[in-house]
Amino acid sequence: MIDYPLLNASLNATSAILIGTARYQIAKRRITAHRNLMIAAVCTSALFLVSYLYYHFAIRHGQPTRFPGTGIARWIYFTVLTSHTILAAAIVPMIIVTVRRGLRRDDAAHTRIARWTYPLWMYVSITGVLIYLMLYRLYA
Repeated sequence: MIDYPLLNASLNATSAILIGTARYQIAKRRITAHRNLMIAAVCTSALFLVSYLYYHFAIRHGQPTRFPGTGIARWIYFTVLTSHTILAAAIVPMIIVTVRRGLRRDDAAHTRIARWTYPLWMYVSITGVLIYLMLYRLYA
C-alpha cells in the first residue's frame, strides 16, 4: 500500500529542490537548465496535486485529518496550514502564467511575475513538508 502522505511530502520536497536549483541556474544565465528544471518542477507539483486529491477524496472520502498536537504546537500548525492552503490555491494560476511567459520567451514579463511566483511556490512546497512532519512524525 502506498503511504500517500509520505509520497506527497516527498513530491513537495522534490519540487522545492527543483525550484531552488532552477533559480540558481537562471542566476548563472543557464537558460536551458533553468527551463528543464522548471518543467520538472511543474510536473512534480502536478503529480503532487493529483496524488493529494486522490488521497483526500478517493481514499479518505473528504474526511479531515486531525492534528493531535496541543498548546503552542497546535497554534503553529494551524497558522502554517492556513497560510499554506491560501497560497497553494493562489500559486497555481501564477505558476501557469509564469511558465507560459517563460516558454514564450517573454523574458521581461516572465521575470516580473517570477519574482513573486518563486518565493510563494517555494514557501508552499516547504510548508507542505513541514505540515507532513508535524502531522505524521512530530505529533503522531
